[in-house]
Amino acid sequence: MPDPGPRSVARIVSLAGGEIIGRTRLQKIGCLLDLVGADSGFEFSYHIYGPYSEELSIAATDADALDMITVDERTAAWGGRYSVYRTTLEFPSTDPSIGNLARKGAQADSVALELAVTAAFLAANGHNDAWEEVAERKRIKATPEMMTKAKALYKEFQKIDAPGRLPAI
Repeated sequence: MPDPGPRSVARIVSLAGGEIIGRTRLQKIGCLLDLVGADSGFEFSYHIYGPYSEELSIAATDADALDMITVDERTAAWGGRYSVYRTTLEFPSTDPSIGNLARKGAQADSVALELAVTAAFLAANGHNDAWEEVAERKRIKATPEMMTKAKALYKEFQKIDAPGRLPAI
């Protein structure tokens, strides 16, 4: 297991194509990579927005301070704040599927990504009906349309031949 820290965050951003928009998206991509065996070393637990790692959040701040990534804070049209993570550092993976998975996560609808990775995390942690659990825990976001998008995204993730398989849900 790699030592979680600034290099691990820069690696996640690099694998995603050099840019990740949003703190939630960074967290979900990190968790997704862990779920398929591309271990970042960060510990994830369930939080308001699904799988979350405080270590990853702190390491992102450290990576920015060490100029391994840049974090640009922006204001959304609706008034909320979000972060844009970028790096020019390259962390080549011996398995191109890891980069494919990270890039697909970076390009995905953020709510669909949140729901899909949360379902995978819950399934990996013993929940028998992960989609039903997601619908219950995330009632506002888990609209029928968004659940359809999340399930389709999850199927796309499962088609990527990663080192480890995502749970069958």
